[in-house]
Amino acid sequence: MRRGYILLLGIGGTLLGSYLTAYKLHLTNSLWCGTGGCEQVQSSPWAYFLNQPVAFWGALTYLVITVLAALSIYGRGSALTLAPWGIMLLAGWGVLFSAYLTYAELFWIHAICYWCVVSALLITSIFILALLEVRASRLVAVGDRQSTDAPRAHNRPADRSIA
Repeated sequence: MRRGYILLLGIGGTLLGSYLTAYKLHLTNSLWCGTGGCEQVQSSPWAYFLNQPVAFWGALTYLVITVLAALSIYGRGSALTLAPWGIMLLAGWGVLFSAYLTYAELFWIHAICYWCVVSALLITSIFILALLEVRASRLVAVGDRQSTDAPRAHNRPADRSIA
């Protein structure tokens, strides 16, 4: 169930990042923000990372998370166990980067972009869900290992000693 929520949140993040990237690349004329903070944040120096719009990196991150979530649901073999780890690590990076950008909004730009807040909530939710998924899969794996390592009472030979 958590993997399905991660998939939906990833799709939402991909759409949001794509919309903000389209604005940054002047493919759309305005942002639906209401406060003006979005435009101020998008025109700041912090709106770029490695010479690309931050929104592009966000859309790419969410797209990879979406693909990994789909693999964790519909894949086979190691994809079922490795994809949640990839999601957790990628979302963890996203949470840290979002925290940095939120700090920049509050203390350097002095404006809040509502879309950025939505993205921060999305990536944090994905991280928490992935963390729970990884934890649950590790508990299941430990439980499976303990059950296969433990001797079973019905497999032991009967004690036929006479006292």
